[in-house]
This record gives sequence, structure tokens and C-alpha cells, in this order.
Amino acid sequence: MDKNSKIFIAGHRGMVGSAIHRRLSACGYTHVIVRTHKELDLTRQKDTEDFFDREKPACVFLAAARVGGILANSTYTADFIYQNIMIAANVVHASYKSGVKKLLNLGSTCIYPKLAPQPLKEESLLAGYLEPTNEAYAIAKISAIKLCRYYNEQYRTNFMSVMPTNLYGINDNYSLEGAHLLPAFIRKFHLAKLLRKNDLGAIKDDLRRRGAPAAFKGPADDVTGALACVGVTAESLTLWGSGTPYRELLYADDLAEACVFLMERYDAVRIGEFVNLGTGEDMQIRDIAGLVRDVVGFEGEVRWDASKPDGTPKKLADVSRVNALGWKARTALRDGIMLAYKDYLQ
Repeated sequence: MDKNSKIFIAGHRGMVGSAIHRRLSACGYTHVIVRTHKELDLTRQKDTEDFFDREKPACVFLAAARVGGILANSTYTADFIYQNIMIAANVVHASYKSGVKKLLNLGSTCIYPKLAPQPLKEESLLAGYLEPTNEAYAIAKISAIKLCRYYNEQYRTNFMSVMPTNLYGINDNYSLEGAHLLPAFIRKFHLAKLLRKNDLGAIKDDLRRRGAPAAFKGPADDVTGALACVGVTAESLTLWGSGTPYRELLYADDLAEACVFLMERYDAVRIGEFVNLGTGEDMQIRDIAGLVRDVVGFEGEVRWDASKPDGTPKKLADVSRVNALGWKARTALRDGIMLAYKDYLQ
């Protein structure tokens, strides 16, 4: 991949894709092509192949995906497996047919078995049963890994895969139903702080811009009722689960740096079937919530609803393989949360 390569970022409007776009621009890449979902629906095979035939990109970052937190993963199982399998199949096959020189496929450490030995080594793939709450998404991502591997074996392509741990950062999704752990915490703590201050105007503006809870059916001006649907009151904030599982969090711009680093210096043969990306450190969810609470400035009580699912008890990635290749994450968790919250406020 050189500075004049034609590079296609699939999913450039999402958190990961936009971070990769920023990183490529900062590194001096001048020929990046992007398409919105309205302009190109990657679940449609003919549209995808026509685009690749017309544009002939030399390199592809496959960051397009249907993603979400534990609630979305558990609710929209058919959408998650269908859309993600179709996107991967269409982009990988079209890349092969059009002669793409290098492709990097973005996955997730949710591909690992629920009770895999910690930290999670790449060799643990398919060694046990998956976490039920994100099984549909995980199966789609495993399919994408295998697509890249088998195209490499049969057609001598150079398609690599990376499996990042839980992500957060600039341009994240803050939907009250679909957000991942960290952005969900940021928004809920922010709304709880506003409610505690009785700043109803700011809450209305937030709900108008980012969406009210889907479960709320009351009048639009009943912000107290709307927030109660997601566990937010002036006195306390209730979060899902027990708070005892451990999670590893990676800042999206660190991920983007790793992706460009690998595409510039390595190929699929040297990386292997795929490589983990993460910080190599994890923390209990209740302690992560405490960090977000401190950064946002919420002074009320934090409660935990143990009747809701916890998900995988621990999900720490073994990052020794990518560290040996020469990359390590740089952003400390508190610093990353501060950057994410600043972006949220803007």
C-alpha cells in the first residue's frame, strides 16, 4: 500500500471507518474512496460487484457492519447474522474478482468461545460454544474470517483479518437501545447528570438529536418518564447486569493506527488467519462505570440490575502477536473516555 494507492473504506461513516479515514489522511494517503449506504448497499451482490468493477480499488478496509450492544445483539438476531454475512461475502468476493491487492477485514473478539481460556489467544477460535447474547453477530464475523482465509488459500489473495476488543471513541453510536457498553454509559451518565440538575431543556435537546428510548410511549415533554425507561432518575442510574464481568476497551483511533500499520507493513501470510487488537488490560464493568461517572460528573447513586444478562464473564485479548509485529495501543482508558465525552458534547 503506497501513498497513491486507490483505497476503499467500506463503512466510512461509522466510528471505526471514520477513524481509519482520519488515520489515512494523517499519513498522506490521497486517493481514498467512500460511499454512503444510500449510494452503495453492500448487502446487494450486483451493486457491490458493479462498484468494484468500476472503481478498481487496490486496497480495501472492510469496516462496514451491523453492530450494537447486548440488547441490540439479543433482539435483532436475524438482521445481525444476515446483514453481516452478506456484507462480508459480497465485499470479499468482489475484491477477489476485481483484483484487489490487499484487504483488511474488521471483526471482533466476540468470535471466541464464552469460556475460552484467558487471555484470548487466536488459537481458541471455534474451541467451544459462543456467548448466546451475541452468537448471531459472532457467527457472521467468524464466516468473514474464514472467507478471507479460504480465498487466500484457493486464489492466492492477500486478505487479512483483525479482531479488535470492545471499542469506543469519536463518532460512536449513542443509541439508548443499540449502543455498546462505553457509549451507553457516557450517554446515560450525562442524562442522569442533567436530570439531577433539572436541566430539562438540555435533556429534550439530547433526546431530539439522538433519539428517545424506543420503549417510551408517553408525551414528548415527559422527559422524566422517558429517562425512567432506561434506568435514569435524578437520584440514581441503574445499569444492566451485576457489574462484575471484565471488559477490555480500545480507543478507535488506536485501532485505526493498528490497521494502517498492518496494511503498510505486513501481509496475510505473515499475520496468519487473523490477529487480535487490544490493550492487553481489562477492568470490571463496575469500575469502568466509575471512571465514566467521574469524567461526566454525575453525583448520584449507581445501581445494578442483576436480572439483566452480564454477557461473557471475561474477554481479555492476548495481544502478544500484534505486539511482536511492532504495534501497541497508546491511549489510556481515562484519557480516551475524556476524548469520547468531549466528542459527545460537541
